[in-house]
Amino acid sequence: MSPVTLEQSYERCRQLNRRYGTTYYWSTKALPRVKRHHVHALYGFCRYADDIVDDLGSDAPVDVRAKALAGFGDQFFADLDTGDSDDEVLKAVVHTVRAFRIDPDCFRRFLRSMTMDLSIASYETWDDLLGYMDGSAAVIGEMMLPILEPLSPAAQPHAQDLGNAFQLTNFLRDVAEDLDRGRVYLPQEDLRRFGADPWSREVTPEWAAVMAFEIERCRSLYRSADVGIALLPPSSAKGIRAARILYAGILERIEAAGYDVFSQRVRVPLWRKATTVGRLAAGGALAGRPAATRAPARP
Repeated sequence: MSPVTLEQSYERCRQLNRRYGTTYYWSTKALPRVKRHHVHALYGFCRYADDIVDDLGSDAPVDVRAKALAGFGDQFFADLDTGDSDDEVLKAVVHTVRAFRIDPDCFRRFLRSMTMDLSIASYETWDDLLGYMDGSAAVIGEMMLPILEPLSPAAQPHAQDLGNAFQLTNFLRDVAEDLDRGRVYLPQEDLRRFGADPWSREVTPEWAAVMAFEIERCRSLYRSADVGIALLPPSSAKGIRAARILYAGILERIEAAGYDVFSQRVRVPLWRKATTVGRLAAGGALAGRPAATRAPARP
């Protein structure tokens, strides 16, 4: 088999993004072409690691999955040290990390959280969940910043909040899918406070109340993210704003479904993704476009 080329590696990452992260994928179309493939590479790395945790199957022993994840990390850092890789995904990732001098510790934090998924099924408090999200979500915002080239270092905490907002949105949308894997990503203290039981898979008044609470928490994160988006150059802000608008739209669809995240997976339709990205890429205004005026208190 002939060695994978850099172009082939970037194309493989793009395919992974298009298949598994459609909202992110469509949002990259509003970014300058020269930046898109680097964003695809970061997505490819995260997807590759996530697949090791989940796609080996829950029947696979934890130590087997842990060994596979550790091996993936060892290979990545070894390849990063040498400056190249023969892996069809990591070749592009290594090139992107070195080109933009992305801090390798970001990837260590990410892999740490992926390892947590092997043995931790729930989190007691919001702060506990944030500890997990530091590596699974906030750090993604940090990885992206060198590529997006913000106008001020003050953008970093807001980029972290955007990563957390995206992940909390996923948690709220994917409750049923996570239950199928034996996991609950809503803080246990919040579930007790409202008397809600996700395992019953029923939309009770208690369930609606805890979902409304978490959705408002998520919107607070998005409001903070808007401050950071305003600190990006216009060419980068378009793509990130597109992702922010589309992902926040999932919260509205959860509300419209009466907080029923058990019977179906709410989605933003493809036509809306294309329209949103097209208008932003063309420089047009969008109704309901978020405005960054001041930083809210972080939840």
